[in-house]
Amino acid sequence: MSTSTRPNPTIRRKLIEVSLPLDEINAACAKEKSIRHGHPSTLHLWWARRPLAACRAVLFAQLVDDPSAWPDRFQTEEARETERNRLHDVIRAMVPWEASGNETILNAARWEIARSVAWNIGEEPPPREDGEAILRYLQEKAPPVYDPFSGGGSIPLEAQRLGLRAYGSDLNPVAVLIGKALVEIPPKFAGQAPVNPDARAEAARGGAWQGRGAQGLAEDVRSYGKWMRDEAEKRIGHLYPKATLPDGSEATVIAWLWARTVRSPDPAAKGAMVPLVSSFMLSTKEGKKAWAEVVHDANAPDGWRFEVRTGDLSAEDETRLKKGTIGRSGGGVCALTGSAMPFSYLAQQGTTNGLGVRMMAIVAQGERGRIYLAPAEIQEDIAREVHATWMPEGELPNNPRNFNTPKYGLKTFASLFTPRQLVALTTFSDLVAEAREKVLQDAVAAGRSTDSTPLHEGGIGATAYADAVATYLGFAVDKATDRNTTLCAWEANMNRMRNTFGRQALPMVWDYTETNPLSGAAGDIAGTAFAVFEVLHKLLFSGNAEVNLRNAAKNNEISDFFCISSDPPYYDNIGYADLSDFFYVWMRKSLASIWPNLFRRLTTPKNEELIATPYRHVSKDAAETFFMQGMKQALSGMRKATIATEPLTIYYAFKQSEIAADGVTSPGWASFLQAVFDSGMMVDGTWPLRTELSNRMIGHGANALASSIVLVCRSRPETSEKVTRSDFLRILRCELPAARERLRVDGVSPVDMPQSIIGPGMGVFTRYASVLEDDDSVMSVRTALALINRVWEEIENALDADFDPETQAALAWYASHGFDTRPSGELITLANAKNISLSSLFQSEVFLDRRGKAQLTPRENLPAGWSPQTDGTLTVWECVQHVARTLEATEGGQEAAARLVAGMGGKTEAARALAYRLFQIATDNGWSAEALVYNALADEWPTLERLASEIPNPVASPVAEETPRLL
Repeated sequence: MSTSTRPNPTIRRKLIEVSLPLDEINAACAKEKSIRHGHPSTLHLWWARRPLAACRAVLFAQLVDDPSAWPDRFQTEEARETERNRLHDVIRAMVPWEASGNETILNAARWEIARSVAWNIGEEPPPREDGEAILRYLQEKAPPVYDPFSGGGSIPLEAQRLGLRAYGSDLNPVAVLIGKALVEIPPKFAGQAPVNPDARAEAARGGAWQGRGAQGLAEDVRSYGKWMRDEAEKRIGHLYPKATLPDGSEATVIAWLWARTVRSPDPAAKGAMVPLVSSFMLSTKEGKKAWAEVVHDANAPDGWRFEVRTGDLSAEDETRLKKGTIGRSGGGVCALTGSAMPFSYLAQQGTTNGLGVRMMAIVAQGERGRIYLAPAEIQEDIAREVHATWMPEGELPNNPRNFNTPKYGLKTFASLFTPRQLVALTTFSDLVAEAREKVLQDAVAAGRSTDSTPLHEGGIGATAYADAVATYLGFAVDKATDRNTTLCAWEANMNRMRNTFGRQALPMVWDYTETNPLSGAAGDIAGTAFAVFEVLHKLLFSGNAEVNLRNAAKNNEISDFFCISSDPPYYDNIGYADLSDFFYVWMRKSLASIWPNLFRRLTTPKNEELIATPYRHVSKDAAETFFMQGMKQALSGMRKATIATEPLTIYYAFKQSEIAADGVTSPGWASFLQAVFDSGMMVDGTWPLRTELSNRMIGHGANALASSIVLVCRSRPETSEKVTRSDFLRILRCELPAARERLRVDGVSPVDMPQSIIGPGMGVFTRYASVLEDDDSVMSVRTALALINRVWEEIENALDADFDPETQAALAWYASHGFDTRPSGELITLANAKNISLSSLFQSEVFLDRRGKAQLTPRENLPAGWSPQTDGTLTVWECVQHVARTLEATEGGQEAAARLVAGMGGKTEAARALAYRLFQIATDNGWSAEALVYNALADEWPTLERLASEIPNPVASPVAEETPRLL
């Protein structure tokens, strides 16, 4: 990690400090979240990864100069905007997932980076068409990229894809190994043919290897993964017997469904262990419905048994069956007597007497799909007679936010698995070492170097290659582990099992699924190895990279200079160390001999992890202090290691719940920004990126991590001055209007504007050494955020005065009453205040006269044939409402809405501004449906304007039959 920088370099503004094509980046991020096969995120689970599209776009814009940085080359604002749009087109082309392996598109992006690097040192870049020369140039002269919180490795991976030297580090050994597996190991064996026996036999027949990148490594992972599966079946196949079907034939079992049991508190149940079932429905698909029921049977254990049934169900019966015997709020009920069993009782029984378990159903593979069978005594006996000879060590943390099982008696890692699951996973884990020996022998036979230097010491011979294949096979075991616990639930609507980590937690699962790991279904080691193969096979890299184990809070020790882009922990959102221990204990068994430095501990490091976890500290205040101090140290180290010519970018996963009515946010956001300021950095911008699925939940009912806020930072000059509170407010009022307009032009949607405006606001606050309050005390970030929000609201309210009188009246009415009907007297008062007549408000058709009452004209009552060009009293309000209606109407859509926009003339910009204003009002009033309408309208507006510009001679929309109006 050695770099150099020129003395006193010229600081030029980068594209990310001015403009980004947010719509296209966000669209690519959203689409990427649904891609599974071959996506790098599927190599190994890590929590809250940044989408590759976002990382690629941010790195590109962070390294490419904005045209305004070269006034001699782009001499007019028009020329600068044209060049900026061209650079936006480069981003638009490279952010889709399909472009991640397209060398033509990537080479175009690399050339732009090379051009900025070259111009800044007085050179010209290599020719656009010479991809190899461009890569060499970037490797030699572009600043290397470093992420000190590299986590799942997205940022180093995208830096490597862009042809840059890439570095990453993390405190967590699981994250470090994921990063190494993504960016460090594959280039060591690039272009090499596979060594497995089948591949060598093909080569002996004259079949020359045609693969590229890590495809040879990928083929070996698939081949030896299949060998592991076949070998496992020889050793433990007898533990997974076939099921007998009603006709006497046999079928492979896909899974066994089990229900935990607890002793009934009702004396009438006579001490019976009764089932805890979240839903009795096994399949809810139409025509394939199946369910289980509890049947009283004096001859069965505890006086009951499960019976499985199929066929048609009434809606009433299906609702009853879905309720099961335990819910999410009140606890459970005794299946025999109906007596209540609250969670407190279940917890007491679980921690003292322990919970039992009873097989509920068997899922088998039939000729035409999956078959649901009643429990079989022989199947249950085989499962109960298995004894594990090895168990993972360690206890689960006392962290009730993310770990619910300890309160019910499941306190250790071993307690999360059935004995049969432990035997299967132990077998897979042991086979990793055996597979490594086979790879080593085969690699030597294939002519690989006999150098015995291991992979962790930088080896590249046969020994290191065997270590590499074993590493990926260890990942396959981890992927199988995620599908082989007693926390895997059955999804009746999909007829499949859900993996353990459906969210960032280990929740309690009452009725669980035990998969057959040799059936070819979820959790089969050959299948998980194939998933690893898919990632490696598609992986594209353009240079070497390095990921190390390092504490980011101690980065002050780094003396090199980098372009830093980082994705640090988010206050207390996710307990990475606690969660990753689940995988660490299995990785340690599979890979400790291959990566001794990473797996020397029993569990992952906890004390230095930079999250504000109250249970590790005395109180919430102590946890926040720990986070603040550690994050300040980490950010200070990042600032000192950042090359002077480049800004630093930091991702922050922002929850919508972090926005309060007064603009004062949760401790996480405010604390993070305070740490940024205290570390000596100034914020130069904030960009909202849609990097999370809306259904990614931290807990039931918790807000999703909706956005990543990307902070663009520079070092604050040591000569920065102090200013007063009144100066701060004056400068905010001067600079925020233009900043707001730029953000709107760049496509920041109304829902993201409150976060985005923080960027220029904090840019003002952090450019000064301090802002002094009236009593000479230093203003905190939390106070600054509240003031920024206040000034932003002032600006928004001031914009209302630019609208026509009818629209001003409509805005004021909407803010108070929405589309509700109110007495006409209230509208008369409002009309007088706006100096407009009541008749004008009715004649404009903005309001409806309800004979003594008044109402804003509902969108559903607007005429379908309306045109702005034929409206004699055209208002901005009507423009917005008609376009919103037309977008959703059956006879409407984008083209029809664009025709309306084309006919608005000078009211177009005002209409878009009104959509933003209406979104804010709807949000403030809690009108979520209305807010969605205006947010969608604002998001669509650039597209509508583009379509409108392509209409040669906009004319009135074709007159359709008018919707009846209520008068």
